This record gives sequence, C-alpha cells and structure tokens, in this order.
Amino acid sequence: MYGNITDVPGVKVGHAENKDGITGCTVILVENGAVCGVDVRGSAPGTRETDALDPINEIQQVHGICLAGGSAFGLDAATGVMHYLEEQGIGVDAGIAKIPIVPSAVLFDLFIGDAHARPTAQMGYEAAAKATSGVFANGNTGAGYGATVGKLAGPQFCMKGGLGTSSLQGKEGLVAGAIVAINAVGDIKDPATRTIIAGARNGQTGQWLDSCAYLEEHGHSQALAGTNTTIGVVAINAMLTKAEAKKIAQLTQNALARTIYPVHTMLDGDTIFVLGTGHQTYPVDYLGHLATKVVEEAIITGVKAAATLDGVESYTSIQQMKA
Repeated sequence: MYGNITDVPGVKVGHAENKDGITGCTVILVENGAVCGVDVRGSAPGTRETDALDPINEIQQVHGICLAGGSAFGLDAATGVMHYLEEQGIGVDAGIAKIPIVPSAVLFDLFIGDAHARPTAQMGYEAAAKATSGVFANGNTGAGYGATVGKLAGPQFCMKGGLGTSSLQGKEGLVAGAIVAINAVGDIKDPATRTIIAGARNGQTGQWLDSCAYLEEHGHSQALAGTNTTIGVVAINAMLTKAEAKKIAQLTQNALARTIYPVHTMLDGDTIFVLGTGHQTYPVDYLGHLATKVVEEAIITGVKAAATLDGVESYTSIQQMKA
C-alpha cells in the first residue's frame, strides 16, 4: 500500500526546519548516483542546476536534490548539501576535486513566520547529515513547514499546505516513490471526489471561495507572482535515460492537474524531478502512470497531515471543528 519515497532502494531523506522563522528544507540523497530529469511547468520557478539535466548536456547522474522554502534565498540550502556530500567523497570526479550534483527547487513561504528567515547552507547540511531511509512525518515538515495553499483570492484566505510522501509497488520488483511540498496558489481537491480539501476559505464563515470560480468571476488574481509553487521528486528503481526521466517528469505533472485548481499558473513555479535508480527497463508510459499516481497520493497526504500554524487553519483543524 502507500508508504514512503525511501521505500525505493538507495533513496534517503532528511529535513531541517527553522521553527521560529517557519521555514525549512528537505534533502533527497542518492549517494550512489541516479539519472535525473526535470519538468518545470509553472511560470515563476526558483531552481538551481536544472540546465544540467537537459538530455543534451554532459552530466549523467545527480547525487541529491534539495527542496526548500525561502523563495530564491532558499537555494542556498543546496550549497550545504554539496558540502556534506563532498565530505563523504561523493560527486563527479573532476581530477582535483569531486563535485556533487545537487539540483534544487524552492517555494515561497514568507507569508507566515519571519519573512527574513530562510533555509541556509547550514540547514541544508544538517538535513543531508540526517538523511536516512525509513518513516518520517508528513505535513509541517522540511520544505513544507511554512507552505500554504489557496492564495488566489489573497493570502488572507489561505490554508496550510505541507510535505507529503507516498510509494507503491509495481511489476517485477518495481517501486515508485514521491515526495512533494505543496504551496499552490490554487485549491487542493481530492481527485476521487473532486471536492476541495484545502484552499481559499473564509475562516469566519467556513465557506470555500473556490479559486477557479473566483478567477472566472473577477478575471484576475489577488496573489502575487512568485509567491506560490508545488515542488517534488519522484524516485523509481528503474533504468532510465535522461530523456526518459524528463518525459516521465512531464507526464507526472498530470498529478498536479488532477489535484490543484488552478495549476501551472503565471503565479506558480511548479517543478517535478524524476530519479531513476535501478537496472531494469520498463515502458515509459507505465512508469509515467505510476509516477502520476504516487504524486497524487503524496499531495493529498501532505495536505491532510498539515497542522494549523501561525494562525493559518488546516485540513486537520477543520476536521476537528466538524467532530
């Protein structure tokens, strides 16, 4: 059944949070190296080392991925991950040094907490040093610590987003896992029921605003560019080329389209990485289907696990009020 991205062999995860500042980062390590592809679908991304993942470019493997809050400032966290891996002797051998390849993507979490608190290189190092296989908490964790959703009508109507993970078993020993930090401008809907589970909401009346309906009525958004995004990583113990990994990342964006309304906007920086860690080949469409399914589950899990923070209500707080 559904589990954790570290169910994929060779994948470790670690987190670090600044709980006073309300921000954090999540590090996914593949110390033995993994083929990686990326798809950036939102129009306001914050990324690092994604050009290296283009199939026409030289680099063939990465050693980790860093997901962080802090907007563009949070890209500093990846430097700490590189320092940790360098100390372990991990990286591309350039003769005089080993260079760890650590792509990164960030989200904007400055609406709550301290807007001057951002993930630092030290936090990235700490998250990498703590990376391990096994269970970790969903919700207010790592890169999802300060995440929020449902900001299209203005940040005052937002709810808590979070970090979610999931995994599933495929054929012939295949395992697909995902980890996603959900910080979307849009609402989150359960793909099975199409009902909103988190999003723009009037906390005083308890009414959903329905971001798509708001956009249709007003023709514009009250959100600010670059202040939203959903970022995530899929890991599969399959043998992939860089081109296949990129294609699977493109297919996986369907999971965002099935759970976030609206999605891939001018205000989001939606970015998905795909890691191939195995030695057996499978059809790309099959892998893309599993990747999409596992990301959908990770998104719903992350939002449902998020807890109220800094006065921002959450799925769990709404359920408690109903009880």
